Amino acid sequence: MASLSMTHVADGARSGRLGLLKSQLRAALERRRIYRTTLNELSALSDRDLADLGLHRSMIRRIALEAANKV
Repeated sequence: MASLSMTHVADGARSGRLGLLKSQLRAALERRRIYRTTLNELSALSDRDLADLGLHRSMIRRIALEAANKV
C-alpha cells in the first residue's frame, strides 16, 4: 500500500511539473508571437511614418521586445 501511495504522489508531482512546463511554453510562444507581430508591423512602416510616431528604424527591435515582455 505504501508504495502505491508514493507512486501516486510521484505521478502527481510529475503531472504538476508537466503542467507548469506547458504553461511556460504557452507563455513563451505568446511572447514570441507578440514580438514577431510588432516587429513586422513596425518594419512595414516607412521612415516617415516611424518619424511621425517619434521612432527611428533602429528602435524597432527594442520596442518589439518591450511589447513582448509586457505579457
